[in-house]
Amino acid sequence: MKVVIPGGTGQVGALLARAFLARGDEVVLVSRGGQGEARTVSWDGRTLGNWAKEVDGADAVINLAGRSVNCRYTEENLRQMMDSRVDSTRVVGQAIQRAAKPPRVWLQMSTATLYAHRLDAPNDEATGLIGGDEPGVPAYWKRSIDIAQAWERTLAEADTPHTRKVALRTAMVMSPDKEGIFDVLLGLTRRGLGGPAGSGQQYVSWIHGQDFVRAVQLLLERDDLSGPVNLAAPNPLPQRELMAKLREAAHVSVGLPAAKWMLEVGAFFMRTDTELLLKSRRVVPGRLLDAGFTFEYPDWGTAAKNLVERWRAGGGPVRS
Repeated sequence: MKVVIPGGTGQVGALLARAFLARGDEVVLVSRGGQGEARTVSWDGRTLGNWAKEVDGADAVINLAGRSVNCRYTEENLRQMMDSRVDSTRVVGQAIQRAAKPPRVWLQMSTATLYAHRLDAPNDEATGLIGGDEPGVPAYWKRSIDIAQAWERTLAEADTPHTRKVALRTAMVMSPDKEGIFDVLLGLTRRGLGGPAGSGQQYVSWIHGQDFVRAVQLLLERDDLSGPVNLAAPNPLPQRELMAKLREAAHVSVGLPAAKWMLEVGAFFMRTDTELLLKSRRVVPGRLLDAGFTFEYPDWGTAAKNLVERWRAGGGPVRS
């Protein structure tokens, strides 16, 4: 199988590339300049070019492109987040539309942030509440929802009648890779800073990298699955519990709490935004479970122990 992965030189792309290469697939990464785990071709993320030849005749496209959300939510950064997602999705659709032999499936990265900030009930694809109008949250949080909706709308509007389309509403992908989200959380924990953020009641949705890869492979194979699919473990948990289980796995006894004002100060100096910590993302994988997918790591405690062990061993490939 030939798989083309625009935006594939980051952490998630590396997970997928390693898994596909390990099983003998041909993998082509499309990047603005970085080098990844497989053959890499360049693009600008906005216009058609020689890279589009790789799409013609490919079996699948998995578009991961988009500016990192780990930044200050300034007007300029928000604009770049929007443009990088919409422009790259649009041009991938154009490449598929113009292909003489279009791929049979297009998996498009999306985000679990699309759902509402809530503590009362989980969000699945059928009954989940889309965010943007929640009371009592900062008004600018709606900007993330606007970006996510525009991202998925661009996918839906792409004229690719011969290609099945799936929007990957993805939670935090946890792997031991350097500079990934787990690496950051574990680093804070080892320094004694892995305590509750704010109230600590906000839910965290996550998925083990191994289950992420397996879920993607299922979605590539199942011709009956299209539209939005939540890629998240079935048991999200409050942030204070998530960090407590991570401290246990890492054998760290102290986890200092951080009040909201402390998070604001820290986020300013780390050039990130507190929405990433304080928004409650309680997302569950309704469609994956209905499709018969079985998680190897459904619970965070077991996942955290595995990830800490692999981090200490220097990472390692994700098993497909």
